[in-house]
Amino acid sequence: MSTELATERLVSVDSHVHFTDEWVKARLPKKLHAIWDEANVKAEDYGAKVLRGGQPQLHLEDFVDPEAAKDPGHFNPEGKLKAMDLDGVYAEVIFPELAGAKIVNPSLMGEDWKEVFVGYNNAMGDFASYDPVRLMTAYQLPLYDIDFAVKEVQRLARDKKARCVQLTPFPSDLGLPDFYHERYVPLWKTIEETGLTILNHLDLRASLWDVFRRDPTPQKGIFTALPWAPLAETICMWILTGTLEKYPKMKVIFVEPGLGWLPWFFQALLDPRMHAHYEFPGVKRPPSETFKAQCGATFMYEPQGLKLCYDYFGPDCLYWSTDFPHPATCWPNSRKQVVSQFAEAGIPEADRKKITSLNALKTFGLG
Repeated sequence: MSTELATERLVSVDSHVHFTDEWVKARLPKKLHAIWDEANVKAEDYGAKVLRGGQPQLHLEDFVDPEAAKDPGHFNPEGKLKAMDLDGVYAEVIFPELAGAKIVNPSLMGEDWKEVFVGYNNAMGDFASYDPVRLMTAYQLPLYDIDFAVKEVQRLARDKKARCVQLTPFPSDLGLPDFYHERYVPLWKTIEETGLTILNHLDLRASLWDVFRRDPTPQKGIFTALPWAPLAETICMWILTGTLEKYPKMKVIFVEPGLGWLPWFFQALLDPRMHAHYEFPGVKRPPSETFKAQCGATFMYEPQGLKLCYDYFGPDCLYWSTDFPHPATCWPNSRKQVVSQFAEAGIPEADRKKITSLNALKTFGLG
């Protein structure tokens, strides 16, 4: 087995941090501490009674690598930088283990949600401030109030030097219109102007909880195998509605979608529809061309899917990640695994460096 190590400046476009209650509340006025705590209790109660239908919560070890999850890099910025150094990773895009927008919303916090939302993003910003180049947080962006979202984008770009924002891939689950709706026009224009990249991370569609309740397997292995599939809808809402073509400077990266199905989806379903009897107002180019021009996808270890996407889309819209500290993580052996995975996929070194380093350096303005 080869012992060769990657020499490029590796950039992981998906890593995770557990922002503790203490970390977040330290960035909130004291009057809001009880609001935060009560919202967490309400969210867990809803999850237990409604989503899980009274069934036990999955064990934490089903979602994390036991060693990585205990590492200080999962909890604090000093530890995160040391964990990255151990792994030979130059920079990371960091997602919270629980997206702030799942807790900080009008239904759980009433009129206080906006002030808490600003505090939550400040908590993420304080984490990134330990090394603003190497630590890139996926700032949370709410869609409940577009004027507030616009102001938050402007604030994050100006004050936090933000490079990216995380949006729910399923606004309809929140009772909100899909991304093509006119209510989002000011937000998309502002994101274009600021140059921030939109990140749609793999998430649980509300309807999937019905599968959870019906799944008879001990670790809910059926349920946990399905979250990738609803992202097909998200991709269609961005591309087949003409939304991305309308905002040509906007970029959307799908995080953890799984790669193997994407070439089939575009080749067999999306691109042919442009020449069939379906009409897509505002869509002037094949969907795969829009994906290559304005979208991207991250992956962990998936040599066969990586090869398929590389052959179909080329190297410029693919982004490597460690997914630290989740079970698929290659930490702390990323520099070795990068070489072996790309060799297994038959991808030349020059394009490997694009996918593991250069694409992200360019997208996030790291030089």
